[in-house]
Amino acid sequence: MTVSTFLRQCLLAAWLSLALAPRCWAADEMTLQDAWRVIASKRFVDLTHAFAPGIPHWKGFPDEGRETLYGYEPGQGSAGSGFFAETFTHVGQWGTHVDPPAHFVKGLRTVDAIDVKEMLLPLVVIDVTAKVAANPDYAVTMDDVLAWEAHHGVIPQGAFVALRTDWSSRWPDQAAMQNKDKAGVAHYPGWSLEVLKYLYEERRITASGHETTDTDPGVAVSRDDYSLEAYILGSNHYQIELLAHLRDVPESGALVVAAFPKPKDGSGFPARVFAILP
Repeated sequence: MTVSTFLRQCLLAAWLSLALAPRCWAADEMTLQDAWRVIASKRFVDLTHAFAPGIPHWKGFPDEGRETLYGYEPGQGSAGSGFFAETFTHVGQWGTHVDPPAHFVKGLRTVDAIDVKEMLLPLVVIDVTAKVAANPDYAVTMDDVLAWEAHHGVIPQGAFVALRTDWSSRWPDQAAMQNKDKAGVAHYPGWSLEVLKYLYEERRITASGHETTDTDPGVAVSRDDYSLEAYILGSNHYQIELLAHLRDVPESGALVVAAFPKPKDGSGFPARVFAILP
């Protein structure tokens, strides 16, 4: 190495240290208030359906019951009290909802055991709407996932991966959501085992979600095959079903908040899910 080469390398190293130092200092000095100001300036997209009696649901569940317990005026509910309060009776898997591992596997985590750190995650949206429009029985393939990664990069560890099919545009029509033929077989899209294994075992995502009533495609559910949902929950991960408005969210770069109540030893519950756009 010549003296001039050595000097050039020393100067380059010195310039890099000076150029990078302010950025590192700024990152170290960022507070939660700074982070909040950034987040608050972004667009939020609600990914949740409002639930009510009569909404689409799994074939084996009863409808929701709702009663006014107290009303604002006399004659409303049991008495006019000046405030409004209702009773709700519904299965845990109602509307946009969380399925904890214990929903399928005894001894695994119930709703209250899901850590709050699993509720704020990078959001990945895999869009297969064009293929679903051509074939309502479409199940996402590895080609779809690899095409996403070729365009956006490796799916980040810990992400929430949502399958966009635009099936939620059929909400709240139960018959349209189920899309049954004359033989009573349902035709709606879903996941595939190959893709789920790749996402959970290789990319090590935290959770996944979809717009349909089930993880498995409709033709599988029609024969009571829930093996894909069993795979996710059996691996001690949670999922969100009946997502909405994924068409308004970018495929990459957003954050998702998947929040839900904390029923002790709960088997599932309606969720409030929203995205924060980049």
